[in-house]
Amino acid sequence: MVDGREVTTIEGLRDHPLVDAFVRADAVQCGFCTPGQIVSAVALVESHEHPTSEEIRHGMAGNICRCGTYPKIEEAIRTWRD
Repeated sequence: MVDGREVTTIEGLRDHPLVDAFVRADAVQCGFCTPGQIVSAVALVESHEHPTSEEIRHGMAGNICRCGTYPKIEEAIRTWRD
């Protein structure tokens, strides 16, 4: 399915400012879901420059956080450029 396509993993995003935003917003509680959350968040902000709360919730819906840090994850996505 990805033959001939570029695939970016969490390692390829290590210098992306969203990583720091997740840390600043304390959105990395246990860390289990963090890589998937960050990869999805980067894809979201690349397709929606300033996503609304509804767009964030919809765009991140496929990621489950065992710690329930959804408000912090949303905060990180909303404030990553600050």
